[in-house]
Amino acid sequence: MDVSVSQTNKLEPAEGRAPAVPALEEVYAEFAPFVWRNLRRLGVPADFIEDAVQDVFLVVHRRLPEFEARSSLQTWIFGIVLRVAARQREQLRNRGQRFMPACEGLLESVSSKGKDDPFDRLVQQRAADLLEWVLAELDEDKRTILVMVELEQMSVVECARVLDLNLNTTYTRLRLARRALEAKLKHALGDSGEGA
Repeated sequence: MDVSVSQTNKLEPAEGRAPAVPALEEVYAEFAPFVWRNLRRLGVPADFIEDAVQDVFLVVHRRLPEFEARSSLQTWIFGIVLRVAARQREQLRNRGQRFMPACEGLLESVSSKGKDDPFDRLVQQRAADLLEWVLAELDEDKRTILVMVELEQMSVVECARVLDLNLNTTYTRLRLARRALEAKLKHALGDSGEGA
């Protein structure tokens, strides 16, 4: 079957043909960092991350033949990541544990400029710490939409599809999440600025 993969990771079947199912090895090679990064952003603790990544790819393996290319493969996988993170959250709650902020690796998208400069690395780590703390303080709905739109650069339409929400509801949730993020950042920066 003739299938091309576009830059947006959307399988595009040749005219009149059904989409081919990519091999699990290809999907894993391309999306493992994406899965790991977003499980961490959604609060899965370091001690549980490897199991959570494995859980995601077990679901991908089982459901990959059902993938119909109605969304990008990345969007489809993100939906699985959301469910696995929620299940981890519930399991930890049942054990009386709490998701802890996850800092390392959060700012992979930051430019590599100044990576060898200790000051730049320190500033990036502090920014990652602050962002992770603020994300951990938000409710699950706000955190999820911010990770999807602001950190992973997904469209609001994709988010609505993954979250099974009305488009207007998704825009409203994003607006409220951005306001909550801004308020928490102002509070955190205001508090830290007074002590300096």
